[in-house]
Amino acid sequence: MKLSNISRWKYSNLFINSSYNFNRKRILKLIPSNLLLNSNKTISKWKNYKKTPLINLEKLNQILRLNKIFYKDESKRFHLKSFKALGGAYAVEKISKGKKNIVISSATAGNHGRSVAWGAQRLGLKCKIFVSQHVSETRVKEIEKFGADVIRVSGNYENSISECKKLSKKNNWVIVQDVSTKNYNYVPLLTMAGYSIMIKEISKQTTHYITHIFLQAGVGGMAAGVVAGVAKYFKRIPKIIIVEPDGADCVLQSIKNKQLKKIIIKKESIMGGMSCNEMSLIPWHVLKKASDCCVTVSDSKVSKTVAMLKDKKLSKTSIIGGECATPGIISLISICNNTKTKKLLDLNEKSNVLIIGCEGNADVKLYKQLLFKGRK
Repeated sequence: MKLSNISRWKYSNLFINSSYNFNRKRILKLIPSNLLLNSNKTISKWKNYKKTPLINLEKLNQILRLNKIFYKDESKRFHLKSFKALGGAYAVEKISKGKKNIVISSATAGNHGRSVAWGAQRLGLKCKIFVSQHVSETRVKEIEKFGADVIRVSGNYENSISECKKLSKKNNWVIVQDVSTKNYNYVPLLTMAGYSIMIKEISKQTTHYITHIFLQAGVGGMAAGVVAGVAKYFKRIPKIIIVEPDGADCVLQSIKNKQLKKIIIKKESIMGGMSCNEMSLIPWHVLKKASDCCVTVSDSKVSKTVAMLKDKKLSKTSIIGGECATPGIISLISICNNTKTKKLLDLNEKSNVLIIGCEGNADVKLYKQLLFKGRK
């Protein structure tokens, strides 16, 4: 695949947030500063902890004519191949408080469940993970590797959460979910605090001020955790661009309507972890003011991006990036192809862009399929 082909890439939808007002104090009240500090203190002491690489996408940068494009490679996060390792496992540790006689439960589209199962295994706890019919058998097997019982539920992600809640209540299991609601926010806060470590690391990995961050969103947990990290650890506030699949744009629709909007997903996105129909509550309160802009992209360029990362088309380094690691790159390219939007978002030769490569080949089978398709 020639890089010249990317000059035709387009985003599906873009919305500039008229309510934008990044307020550090407000954000660090919603996701408390002491939780961020504690998560970093705890996780940095775990066995095999190390900063994940911050890779320069210099080949892509030559085409887009920015100053720097940084890619945070979370495929190297512990042995879980995803940023989620920072959240679920940390929440399990905090919530179990050293007790050995509890059963941990969670619903997942893949990576969160793996982190929770690993966290439970680390502490010798039993674990029950609920998945929907859309979660691949490969992802299920990866979760089972950590000793968890996986319970498959017919329907979508939301159905798996409902079943998890129902059986957990019945059996007195302790739920470790990354979705916050009105009556359930402490555990999601812990997971988001864990995600902020990515920004803590980046603040030490480069002397360049980051001017733009492209953040994937499903229910918004990672995006909110990163924004909290920015409020805590960055001296200057970059532009925050939220990226979603065009068929699952609950963040864009909520910000546009100035209230939480539940959407109907007509077709599940290949970016499975981002195929969510409703925002988590705390992320909504964070992102409704902290996001400069929301952009949606189609699934059509996912496989090509997977292949370009692997085949050193974007950088001198070969990168293993899964389906959910691609939308930041796809949206950056698409925005830079639109002169008006590029100017509107101040993307120019002085820009230092950060992209979160949030997962590697967490679903090995799907990754191989995407790589094969992307190389055609």
